[in-house]
Amino acid sequence: MELVCPAGTPAALSAAVEAGADAVYFGFRDRTNARNFPGLNFSPKEAGDAVALCRARGVRPMIAINTYADAGDDRIWRRAVDIAAEAGVHAVILCDMGVAAYAAERHPGLRLHLSVQASASNPAAVRFYRDAFGVRRVVLPRVLTVPQIAALTEAVPDVETEVFVFGGLCVMAEGRCALSSYATGLSPNKDGVCSPASHVRYEQEGEVMVSRLGEWTINRFGPGEQAGYPTLCKGRFRARGREGHLFEDPVSLDASALLPDFAAAGVTALKIEGRQRGKAYVAQVVRGLKAAMAGMTSAGGRATDPKAFLEGGQATTGAYARGWQ
Repeated sequence: MELVCPAGTPAALSAAVEAGADAVYFGFRDRTNARNFPGLNFSPKEAGDAVALCRARGVRPMIAINTYADAGDDRIWRRAVDIAAEAGVHAVILCDMGVAAYAAERHPGLRLHLSVQASASNPAAVRFYRDAFGVRRVVLPRVLTVPQIAALTEAVPDVETEVFVFGGLCVMAEGRCALSSYATGLSPNKDGVCSPASHVRYEQEGEVMVSRLGEWTINRFGPGEQAGYPTLCKGRFRARGREGHLFEDPVSLDASALLPDFAAAGVTALKIEGRQRGKAYVAQVVRGLKAAMAGMTSAGGRATDPKAFLEGGQATTGAYARGWQ
């Protein structure tokens, strides 16, 4: 299995390459990228330089063009595909069917991967993208179980499968979440931003720190509590007389204990989420997972304790061992 690693900046990309990434994915500094945040991502020139660095080091560069194009104007999405192809990327990661059709017709030699934003979660959906656009790999939603992944991989053996192994834990069906759009008018699916910083406010109320997203209160932190970023689905709300994390706990996904299960399920690639993370985080997690994968191989298919490789620093954002069910 190859390890596909995140890069939100050129510095993070270099860190991933140095740490032993098999592949690195990154995006442009615009709405074509589902991590469209200030201070992140790549200009066309930086993308070209990143591809050259990856190629020189034997790492496969991938560019994520993983938002949905506007109904009236898809020019920036088409241009993103053209720039990626001209740069010589190993693959582009797409979700929009119109953009995929353009890429397949205009750049027939360009390898296409289906983004998790497309939410293809069954064999019929995967076959459709394969037959219609020549998609070679599908990134599977995090809501699937290991047996479901194994069944899908067996049913469509000529399409590679990629699963998230570490990083953000999302219980929503990717590409279909409307929470941020409802609260702020900006959507991860169309604008590339979930809970955008432009709508974030922190307000002190006595000893309580309140975090808000637009007009919505997302959390209230007492003395001594760390005030986290107000991502809407990770907020703490009161419902039916009880207070808690209504949508999902603000913890990280860590499926490293399931490496042998993924291998047995026929998974081709393991993906780390984290393009909003710094280079130190990227380097630590990449090294940890590479070591865990090597330990699994040396143990004859049985994983050595991955926690020993990944513990330390902020690699798990303070919530270790939340794995797949």
